[in-house]
Amino acid sequence: MNGIAIRPALADELDAVAELRWQWMNEAGREPAATRDEFTHRFVTWAQENESSHRCMVMRRGGVLIGMAWLAITQRVPHPGALDRATGDLQCVYVVPHERDGGLGDRLIDAVLGLARELALERVTVHSSDRATSAYARRGFAVSPRLLQTKITP
Repeated sequence: MNGIAIRPALADELDAVAELRWQWMNEAGREPAATRDEFTHRFVTWAQENESSHRCMVMRRGGVLIGMAWLAITQRVPHPGALDRATGDLQCVYVVPHERDGGLGDRLIDAVLGLARELALERVTVHSSDRATSAYARRGFAVSPRLLQTKITP
C-alpha cells in the first residue's frame, strides 16, 4: 500500500498518538474526563513512564499519523522449564475512519505480532470489539476455553 509505514512510535510522536486516542473516544461518543490538553499531557507522561511494558506501533501515510496499536507486556512467574516468560496483550488498535476497510488494521496487528515474536512472548491476547473480531481471527486469534476473566467492580 503506497506511502504506508509501520514502526515503533518515536518520543516526539506521542502527542499525535494521544490525539488518535482522543479521536477514538469522540468517535465512540464518550464524554471526556479531562480537557484535551490535560489528557495529552497525562497520556504522554504515562507512555514515557511505561515504555518498557507498553510498546506503541504507529502507522503513517506520508507525514500523517493514521493508526496505532499497543503491545502491553507482562512478565510471568518463572517455572523450571522456562525461566524467562512473558505474555502480551494487544491494545488500542485504531485506524482513522477514512483509512478503514482497506487492510490497514490487519497490517497493524501483524506488526504487533511481529514485535511479540521478536520479544519471544508466549502468547498475545486481545479484548476485541464486535466489529474487529474477524480481523483478529484472520490473524490467528481464537477463543480459548482456558483464558477466563472477571470484571472487578468497586
